[in-house]
Amino acid sequence: MDKVVDLYLNNPATKKKWQNFLLKMGITVFGLREIAAIDHTLALIDENGQLVGTGSIANNVLKYIAVCNQDAVPGARFNQMVTALQHYLFDQKIFHSFVFTKAKYATSFSHLGFSELAHTEHAAFLESGTPDINDFIAAIPKIEDQSNKQVAAIVMNANPFTLGHRKLVQLASQENDLVYVFVVATDLSLFKTKERMQLVKSGTSDLKNVLVVSGGDYMVSQSTFPAYFLKSSADLITTQTDIDALVFKNFIAPQLAIKRRYLGTEPFSRTTNFYNQSLTNKLSPLVDVRIVNRFQINGKVITATRVRQLIKEDNLTAISNFVPPQTMQFIYRQKEVLQARIKEGININGN
Repeated sequence: MDKVVDLYLNNPATKKKWQNFLLKMGITVFGLREIAAIDHTLALIDENGQLVGTGSIANNVLKYIAVCNQDAVPGARFNQMVTALQHYLFDQKIFHSFVFTKAKYATSFSHLGFSELAHTEHAAFLESGTPDINDFIAAIPKIEDQSNKQVAAIVMNANPFTLGHRKLVQLASQENDLVYVFVVATDLSLFKTKERMQLVKSGTSDLKNVLVVSGGDYMVSQSTFPAYFLKSSADLITTQTDIDALVFKNFIAPQLAIKRRYLGTEPFSRTTNFYNQSLTNKLSPLVDVRIVNRFQINGKVITATRVRQLIKEDNLTAISNFVPPQTMQFIYRQKEVLQARIKEGININGN
């Protein structure tokens, strides 16, 4: 059997050898976004000392898996590589993992105990271990006789929570018996996950039929979605949004009896507009997708992007026009921390 060894990509020669091997295996994307996310890399070395397989870990996501299929037993190297990656995660006390892979490899991962969550023409999204998606959904609070209620959902980053977000949640609250607000869980935003969760909760605390919950690992985040096997940025957007919609449609909506999903229009983002179209196409007719025009104040669209820019400019007076009092109070208290994060290079553009 081939030997499993650690690869340290901070060594330029090792990284070059690793990239050359992956290039031969048909993997050609090595952008900073992909490489910077890698926490550890393993390799398979054959009896002649040749690199014959590799795989990497980014948080709890398996990526950059490739093997030479010239082994005596078909699939043996693939199985050995994936098993080694999982053992590495176990050693780190991580017992739940994901893989985004080409659709044609989904069956191979299924044979190793991975469960498929969604697939498209280009990719499949699978998980292994616990807590899994059913555990995630089971932990979400519910109300009595929920299956017979009008239940809606909103997914937001809320970076930070603005009056636009508030008005969208309030509208959904008026039109439904129960509204779930799923807050995307990623700490690559200016406002950290814990901070955003608290701002949404405090900003909607008066709406008694609104439940604010974490999106966990199942509201697919651009920060964790590996794009290295996709041919273009357009493929990435299509695949990511389709898988996100399918996970919601196949698991989350049915188990929580969600019948509506609210979206805001996005006049400044082609990606968000595409995302809205994808959700509409994938979720209908099981889930009624309602796209609401973005709310304005004094003729200006309320955007979290504008709020972040005003924080950078130290123009807190102007921010008060765009955010609820709870968000404003937080920004006043944490202004120096937020501005320090911006100076350190946190991205304040996008959503």
